[in-house]
Amino acid sequence: MAAWKCRTALRLCATVVLLDTVVCKGVVEDLDESFKENRNDDIWLVDFYAPWCGHCKKLEPIWNEVGLEMKSIGSPVKVGKMDATSYSSIASEFGVRGYPTIKLALIRPLPSQQMFEHMQKRHRVFFVYIGGESPLKEKYIDAASELIVYTYFFSASEEVVPEYVTLKEMPAVLVFKDETYFVYDGKFQIFNSCKTF
Repeated sequence: MAAWKCRTALRLCATVVLLDTVVCKGVVEDLDESFKENRNDDIWLVDFYAPWCGHCKKLEPIWNEVGLEMKSIGSPVKVGKMDATSYSSIASEFGVRGYPTIKLALIRPLPSQQMFEHMQKRHRVFFVYIGGESPLKEKYIDAASELIVYTYFFSASEEVVPEYVTLKEMPAVLVFKDETYFVYDGKFQIFNSCKTF
């Protein structure tokens, strides 16, 4: 009788551990090359790993718990993992130099004027970085990482920005709020109206 209870208890524990593993893994998405296009509408917390990396293997159960916790609190942040050795170009784009590396992908690209207009209708306040790699972009990324819980951060090409926006120099950060915009390029410039008269 005692042996039967012991076997039953062990089976129950094994089932709980297996279910916990399946449930946790289900909330951490395995990412591939489609992540580059599909990340536009979401904020992602991504673990870039190498399959052979011992530290990455130790992180995996903890990362699964992170995914489960983010889902259980209703966070808009999606949790994913990407094999950085298989998708090295994407890992390089995120500045991955070692494993594991965790990145918060919080600056979403605005690929078209239609998308820009959609975001303008959806969000009362948002920021847009225009330009290539620069010290200003690094500051923008730093600011985004601290302020992401308060507002939205995007990047776009100059062609995507509406015609009423005038940029004296590039790169620049635009702040859109209540049908107006500000240009920030290291110092605040004059207040501009988005309304066309």
